[in-house]
Amino acid sequence: MLRRDLVDLTYKTTTRDCVVATGTLHDTYTGTTISFVRGQDTSTAVQIDHVVALSDAWQKGAQQLSAEQRRDLANDPRNLQAVDGPTNGQKSDSDAASWLPPSKEYRCTYVSRQIDVKSLYNLWVTQAEKDAMIRVLQAC
Repeated sequence: MLRRDLVDLTYKTTTRDCVVATGTLHDTYTGTTISFVRGQDTSTAVQIDHVVALSDAWQKGAQQLSAEQRRDLANDPRNLQAVDGPTNGQKSDSDAASWLPPSKEYRCTYVSRQIDVKSLYNLWVTQAEKDAMIRVLQAC
C-alpha cells in the first residue's frame, strides 16, 4: 500500500525495491502532506487504514464469512489506504455514522469506498450509518 499510495519513494537496499524506506503521502483524510521515513520512531506517521474497520465489519456480518473471505477483506486493496497515523487512530473502528475524514473534499470517495467494500463482502449498515452515508453522498 505504501508503494501504491506514496510518491517520491526510496527503498531499503537489498530488498529488490520491496521495502519502502521513504516517501511522501498526500493524505486524503486530512489534505496534508506527510513525509514517511521507515523506522521505529517514525513509521507511525503513516499508517495503513482499513476503510471499513475490521471490528466494524465483524459486527456487521464478517463473522458469517469464511476464514478465506475474512482474510480477503483484511487484505483487499479496495479496503486499504495509507493515511495520516494520528487521524487513523482517531477513526479507530468507527463507521460513517461516528467518523468521517476531516477533509470534506474526500468524504464522497471515502463513503463510496465503504459502500463498495460492504457490498462486496455482504456486510450491512446500521440505520444511523446509512443516514450518514446518504447525507454525504447527497452533497457530492
